[in-house]
Amino acid sequence: MSCFLPRAYPGSCRAVQSFSRALPRRLFLFLALTHLFLSAEEVQRLIASSKEPTRTIVILATMTGLRIGEILALRWGRIDLLRGTLLVAETCYKGHFGTPKTRASRREVPLAPAVVHELKERYIRSTDHSPSALVFATHEGAPLAADNLRKKSLRTACKRAGLQRIDWHALRHTHGTLLHAQGTPLKVAQAQLGHSHMATTLEVYTHASGSAQRDAVNMLADQLFPNVPKLDGSGNTAQEEPQVIQ
Repeated sequence: MSCFLPRAYPGSCRAVQSFSRALPRRLFLFLALTHLFLSAEEVQRLIASSKEPTRTIVILATMTGLRIGEILALRWGRIDLLRGTLLVAETCYKGHFGTPKTRASRREVPLAPAVVHELKERYIRSTDHSPSALVFATHEGAPLAADNLRKKSLRTACKRAGLQRIDWHALRHTHGTLLHAQGTPLKVAQAQLGHSHMATTLEVYTHASGSAQRDAVNMLADQLFPNVPKLDGSGNTAQEEPQVIQ
């Protein structure tokens, strides 16, 4: 598993040991978990080790960079499976819904074909297909609890995959890190992640276009799902049906 350390602690992950001694345990664990990210191979292992709905949430988080609150607030009416896009227009925190805090957080995000396929499968399995229905919900239609999913499902999947324990934000960080590793312009990453300020993503790159964002997620799909055909903005693929993710 990859490791990110503050500038005061440069170098390899061995510095984590000295870093942990310099901070209170709870603060160190918070910083460590929120700065972890996975390699493409580790993401594949985590997906293979996850059960539903965690498996689809992991795929969605690593392929879109959505926050866990944005994922749990997704409704079918905001997902366009034909065009391969979703609209982030709502968040969910401990069962309470709200609007994104910033204009940048309210955004349209392109979906790679592998993600579209998984969402189609989830739609088929769902009992409520109304536009207002949550994509991830309890049998009563209530939102899932992020903490319960992390403690009971994500933690178990990490153990099965032989990975260090992570939290949901690590998957968002993984998305941004893998985009950067493949050379995605930082302005594109800012639009994809919904950052308001380039204090987070460094304001040095040109304006991100919709096609550049789609190229970025398709390049990421090449790493994680190389056998799945690409999707363009009109919903067309090179092949009729994408292959199922194993």
